[in-house]
Amino acid sequence: QVQLVESGGGLVQEGGSLRLSCAVAGRAFTILSMAWWRQAPGKEREFVAGISFTGGWTNYADSAKGRFTISRDSAKNTVYLQMNNLKPEDTAVFYCKAAEVGRTTDLWGQGTQVTVSS
Repeated sequence: QVQLVESGGGLVQEGGSLRLSCAVAGRAFTILSMAWWRQAPGKEREFVAGISFTGGWTNYADSAKGRFTISRDSAKNTVYLQMNNLKPEDTAVFYCKAAEVGRTTDLWGQGTQVTVSS
């Protein structure tokens, strides 16, 4: 079955950088858009950044603007999240989401842990 595979998470010092990747594994049709969400312990999952695979638009949460950059490789059905100037409050499990033509529900990855220490 088609699934999303995230990578790039880890432990980093405050002010450091990480680059997350999310690729579609298995058979898939056209990806409409992909996005990154995150969830810290005891908190609700929140939107971080999204990008269209058909129009090229991007959208960012206020907390991500100026620090994070989302990009895509449509040929590889892969999305990236470059995170700079990381803060302890960025600590969370980051999840990749994809909307695909022909699917009635969004696809979610297993998540990758990002931990920022002070």
